[in-house]
Amino acid sequence: MSLQILINGIATGSIYALIATGFALIFNVLKFSNFSHGATMTASAFVAYFLLEGAGLGLVPTLLVAAAAGALIALVGEFVGFRRILLNHSSATYFFVSSITLGTLYEGLVTIKAGSNFFNFPRFFSTPTINIGAQVISTSDVVMFCISMVALLILAFIIQKTRLGRALRAISFDRDTAQLMGINSTRIIQLTFVISGVLAGIAGVFLGIKYTLYPTLGSLVVKGFIASVIGGLGSLTGAVIGAVLLGVVETILLSLLGSGYSTIATFAIMLVFLLFRPQGIAGSNVQEKA
Repeated sequence: MSLQILINGIATGSIYALIATGFALIFNVLKFSNFSHGATMTASAFVAYFLLEGAGLGLVPTLLVAAAAGALIALVGEFVGFRRILLNHSSATYFFVSSITLGTLYEGLVTIKAGSNFFNFPRFFSTPTINIGAQVISTSDVVMFCISMVALLILAFIIQKTRLGRALRAISFDRDTAQLMGINSTRIIQLTFVISGVLAGIAGVFLGIKYTLYPTLGSLVVKGFIASVIGGLGSLTGAVIGAVLLGVVETILLSLLGSGYSTIATFAIMLVFLLFRPQGIAGSNVQEKA
């Protein structure tokens, strides 16, 4: 395995880690899967693209705009669709329908604006590749990996070392008891959606840079879901580990088998985990509400 393939796989895995972590955050708190996460990722990336198109402001402003857009879109989704579960004790079916409906709405709005066209972010790097001996490494892969890791480390610090993180962990463990202890569960859940939306916005831009920007980009959220399954649903650490492993394995299989077979193989890996280790690598065995 060449260094180029390995770095490409790790960079891809770091993007999947952003998706999987945002996905796992909501699952951790609500014990429901947020199927509008992919559409949030797509919509926020398009907001950044259309607002900054031709401005030449660089990668960091693009990420900041996408992160802000993702936070706002996720917050609207929490208010419109998901809060009823908490207020009215709605069923899992309602949550599923709400998340799918919101995702379809977001993708529909993007399609109205963008049509079926493909868009490319401007070249953010004056030097597109880095030469290490005979290996040619993409500059964007290195930068995306570094930024993704910084974002995940900041998230880990927030969860482990801040009052918000302690409140989030308390609610994920037992929401009713946390409320009795004076924690505002509605506010914490809102902030969880905001954090998830920020990660979705950053991931959307990175996927647009790595591949291209198109209205159904959110379908790649399934890679984040597979990573969460491999790592263990409900485990943020497991989501990151599963995402990086998935990115490396997928890149290796892509170079050996081609895109069609590599996709089949990644789903096969998820099925193997579901059959023989449903709790995932991290050992988290969380039951989804039904």
